[in-house]
Amino acid sequence: MKQCFLAIWSVLDPIYYFCSRLEYVQDKSKNRDIFRVRLTKYKGRDIMLSDGTHITQNDLLIKIHLHNIRLVNELTRLNSEIKKGRLIYEQVKRGLPNLAIYLQRHEQFANIKGIIGITVLNKGSERLGFETFSIINPFYKWYKQMTIVPMYLISISRLDSFRRPPKYLFMSKDKLIKLYGCQSDQ
Repeated sequence: MKQCFLAIWSVLDPIYYFCSRLEYVQDKSKNRDIFRVRLTKYKGRDIMLSDGTHITQNDLLIKIHLHNIRLVNELTRLNSEIKKGRLIYEQVKRGLPNLAIYLQRHEQFANIKGIIGITVLNKGSERLGFETFSIINPFYKWYKQMTIVPMYLISISRLDSFRRPPKYLFMSKDKLIKLYGCQSDQ
């Protein structure tokens, strides 16, 4: 059953990629990072990050998406939840320097305030520099949780972490560049 679902998901993923206006952080490469991104205007409540960055409605952010089908294919090979968590952490950590370069080279660099993601996989995200915030709107929280169900059914053997609500992950542009960027590229 899992293999059938993975095959269908693999076929549908390029369609989703095209329709969602996502793009890869790196140019064409066999070893692309786990991130796919798009520019977005923020529509949530006002957020104040620890470095003083104030994010309000309609601010430009880079929305990060994990390349879920690729990640799920790698997770299904592991039998330990600890190994799965470590793999996700390492994949995200490895991708952040390229995300910083992508941001620094973006034509809207001056207007972009930071990066945003939504996930239930937020354990350890603070060590990477992210700040987490709860999703207040109950309908949107439920919607995001339901969109995560397929990944959980395939890759996670225990549903403990599925019970955690999805959260926003934020990192300011300045913090991303300070932690992961090349200062000379600005």
